[in-house]
Amino acid sequence: MARPASRTGTALIILAKAPVPGFVKTRLIPAVGSAGAAAIAESLLTHTLGQAIESNADRIELCASPEPTHPSIRQALDRVSGWANSRLHLSRQPPGDLGHRMDHSISRLLAHHGKVLLIGTDAPALTADKLRQSSAALDRSPAVFVPAYDGGYALVGMTTEAPFLFENMAWSTPAVMATTRQRLREQQWSWTELDPVHDIDEPQDLAHLPTFLWPAGVRRPVRQEV
Repeated sequence: MARPASRTGTALIILAKAPVPGFVKTRLIPAVGSAGAAAIAESLLTHTLGQAIESNADRIELCASPEPTHPSIRQALDRVSGWANSRLHLSRQPPGDLGHRMDHSISRLLAHHGKVLLIGTDAPALTADKLRQSSAALDRSPAVFVPAYDGGYALVGMTTEAPFLFENMAWSTPAVMATTRQRLREQQWSWTELDPVHDIDEPQDLAHLPTFLWPAGVRRPVRQEV
């Protein structure tokens, strides 16, 4: 599993949807409405981009759906300090299910980088420091994960391709991380896991959204106040 010398540095992929009402964070709509859900998605996106830039990854790629040129993506970028002068690149998400999109994106960047990390925008606890820790973990293991408390994972990092991790996976279920561990053991892979984090997917998850990320004008549900 040694990396060719021609592949160097760490690439960070961010899979993101344009923060458009009714298109993103639809499971939050019962709690905050479609506009509120989109505003939270934009807040999470700008926070993730800021942490990615601060992580000093050698390449940062925002892999967006439906288009990286979508006005709401550009609006979010305009709120990120220093993005224009960063190592940030824009691309469109490939077609297919989540597993195919993840595998395709990781494999594409592994052709040029020794380490590739992939995240979404749902976990505000994925700070720049956590991203740096994940990159460092790939110096001792061919794979790294940041599990999510809901049973999935918020970050995956690889030094070599591993399509077996992404095929026929029951995504968005509590079994994702457990199934991933089982597949890694079957392939006799070693891996590193960092401390788990919370995803912001369901109304109950809003209790873990930091106050500074709450968009102005979006009311926090009373039962979620902490």
